[in-house]
Amino acid sequence: MIKYDLHTHFYTEEFFQTVRDLPSEFSFDKSPSGQTIITYRGARFFGVTPAMTDVSKRLEDMDRVAIDVEVISLSTPNVFFTDAEHQPAVARMINDSYAELIATYPDRFKGFASIPMDAPDAALAELHRAIDELKLNGVILLSNIAGKPLTSPEYRPFFAEANRMKLCIFLHPMLPAQSDAFREYVLGPIIGFPFDTSLAVARMCYDGMLAEFPDIRWIIGHLGGAVPYLMERMDNGFRDFPECRAKIDQLPSFYLKRLYYDTVSFSQHTLMMVRNLVGANHMVMGSDYPHLLGSIDRAVSSIEGLEIVDEEKKGIFSGTALKILNNL
Repeated sequence: MIKYDLHTHFYTEEFFQTVRDLPSEFSFDKSPSGQTIITYRGARFFGVTPAMTDVSKRLEDMDRVAIDVEVISLSTPNVFFTDAEHQPAVARMINDSYAELIATYPDRFKGFASIPMDAPDAALAELHRAIDELKLNGVILLSNIAGKPLTSPEYRPFFAEANRMKLCIFLHPMLPAQSDAFREYVLGPIIGFPFDTSLAVARMCYDGMLAEFPDIRWIIGHLGGAVPYLMERMDNGFRDFPECRAKIDQLPSFYLKRLYYDTVSFSQHTLMMVRNLVGANHMVMGSDYPHLLGSIDRAVSSIEGLEIVDEEKKGIFSGTALKILNNL
């Protein structure tokens, strides 16, 4: 059974050095255990693990659990740790490095492009360069762009073009714009990420983006955050509040069930809930490898252990990915 991992992150030493060199609210430090970590405003953001930059280690782990293909992406903070002036160069750097890796291992890696969203002309130019020239397989965006929601008017032309291109967009979380409450106990990645994913999707739904741009193929990270759990509540919001009906004419669940949800939860109960809610054909495998909250092992075993027919498992492992990714 062919397996595609659509939620897995790869960095380059050049990218990490750029984070060190450019002024931002992100910096490098050491954890109490001596691990190199990236901090945001002084609080732990994520720990750096060898496989983030080590291709041989990555291939070794893929072979160990029989993952055939990884669709790599640049995780949080993506290119948005820096300003609009520097984002285009950082995006080009990482997208070129992905294209080079894919050319070296064409049967093992695909990639989601990073886009300099705060430089609108450069964003559209990099979108076409990444998809049309580098032949990458979609785009990764964060749930907010330096605190700005994806529904901000300046991003609308990008989404209009993405819709025209039938673009696959992987929506990955970022810390919420107001992140002080998430500073202790690593609450940012544990709770803040799914919180902000849920907020972003709800905003896009009520704002009419999912209705206006129906041909974008959205993959929502971490099993949609709380979106599946809150889907009926969002429908109730549509029923009860006129402002929730101002820009859409269907229940939110109509639009939310057209999205795709990666399996980065690893909970059999939760995976089955989402499968029963949106269908296995709207689920794709993800591991969040090599981050500590991810698991390349459980990414596979949690799907294999589901009490569903093999055809549905095949769809989650690769069938749906092959349908929605660009340039396959």
